[in-house]
Amino acid sequence: MTTKKPRKSVQDDQTETVSAEAETTPEVEAKEAAPAREPREQREPREQRPPRQDRGDRDQGPRGRHPQNRGGDRGEHRGEPRQRFQDDQPRHSSPTEQTNRVPSNPGDRMHLSALREKDIEELTRMAEEAQIENAAGLKKHELIFSLLTKKSKDNEEIFGDGVLEILPDGFGFLRSPSYNYLPGADDIYVSPSQIRRFGLRTGDTIEGQIRTPKEGERYFALLKVNHINFRDPEAHRSTVLFDNLTPLYPNKKIQLESKPTNYSTRVIDLFVPQGFGQRCLIVAPPKAGKTMLMQDIANSISDNHPEAKLIVLLIDERPEEVTDMKRNVRAEVVSSTFDEPATRHVQVAEMVIEKAKRLVEAKQHVVILLDSITRLARAYNTVVPPSGKILSGGVDSNALHKPKRFFGAARNIENGGSLTIIATALIDTGSRMDEVIFEEFKGTGNSEIQLDRKLMEKRVFPCLDINKSSTRKEDLLMADKDLQRVFVLRRVLNPMNTMDSMEFILERMRDTKTNIAFLDKMNG
Repeated sequence: MTTKKPRKSVQDDQTETVSAEAETTPEVEAKEAAPAREPREQREPREQRPPRQDRGDRDQGPRGRHPQNRGGDRGEHRGEPRQRFQDDQPRHSSPTEQTNRVPSNPGDRMHLSALREKDIEELTRMAEEAQIENAAGLKKHELIFSLLTKKSKDNEEIFGDGVLEILPDGFGFLRSPSYNYLPGADDIYVSPSQIRRFGLRTGDTIEGQIRTPKEGERYFALLKVNHINFRDPEAHRSTVLFDNLTPLYPNKKIQLESKPTNYSTRVIDLFVPQGFGQRCLIVAPPKAGKTMLMQDIANSISDNHPEAKLIVLLIDERPEEVTDMKRNVRAEVVSSTFDEPATRHVQVAEMVIEKAKRLVEAKQHVVILLDSITRLARAYNTVVPPSGKILSGGVDSNALHKPKRFFGAARNIENGGSLTIIATALIDTGSRMDEVIFEEFKGTGNSEIQLDRKLMEKRVFPCLDINKSSTRKEDLLMADKDLQRVFVLRRVLNPMNTMDSMEFILERMRDTKTNIAFLDKMNG
């Protein structure tokens, strides 16, 4: 019995069409040369022709939906079905379409990200004013979907943005950092033709005009690409791949000193200077104040270097800590809490690192604060296929390869751009696996900050062990005069224990407002 080959639908033909500049095959040239074909300007506009029924997609259910995607809640599925859009590429309008289009008011515009930033109460009120039924019973992404659909009917232009995730089938979706890059109903579909035309890859930040789903469609569709990684699409074509960029030692200092009373960042800025492109490991036992230290570092970077793109990545953390971080840090906070599966931890981390790489390729400075790399390695140990070689503590021999690639991506780039990763590593947790993970990452960074639990027990902040904390090539980050003063100060602190050395520094820092004044006072 022979199987009849399904006929290609109109939507598939449009997906394969890139633009007017696309490469023309011999079959297309033969069709265009046929004298019986009617000129394009005389044919009926595409929107006015009745759509042909799609006969393909045997894997879809009886109503054209994939069996895995019958639920509408965010996060129920990992692989979305390919959506059959009638217009899924950047628009190149014919003269007939331009004359039939209803002119819109330039002021009638709505941005998807503006709705995502609103709280649920305000969205519900807007939905009730727009006369949307059962507004109080809808979830946040469902309210956004309904509001945009309503605005689209009023001929308002809609714009959206997100981070591209390309699925194995060739198409992609723009995920929102507001939802931690979780798949959902208000994601924006990106066709394979757009991906090929602009050379898009997973992690690209894209902004452009979108449209609401037509009949039989489920997602917003990207109509026009305005910016790729905050640059013009034409400038994106000359991007050099991240793996081809030349890494250098950090040579531009990250100024962490901000407020006179923030002694944590002042001590780090003095004894463990950080630069753009640093690969720093914060070694922290439980209850040593690592969360507060991460918040202080994040706020100092956002105050002193607003041009840098700051991302806080929380893996396997408590939900209340995620909320606290979002409210106290002026940065993009992406999280996957401990009640999420390990596959979710891995997907979030990979989206964040791919986004960071694309921004570095665009010659931007990106800083990632990861809490913690130990829990990320645990997640990879769960999802990696077993190799049969188990290390001490139950760690698979192949499980630490991808976490090392994540941490090893931090580098300073020649001719512009850098990726800085400051990650925490857990010790003294009573888990042999955590000890093995720390030993594997020990020495991979070019900066190390050691926290001491004894200081925390006596409520001495920051809980920093100065004698065990250091930065490689710190002479590239500090002036020679200041560096020599710090060397002398380290010689004075070396015979002291952790408690005495920190109290010695704090006692003299309280009398000065800046580190320069502190060094001048110590020198005098």
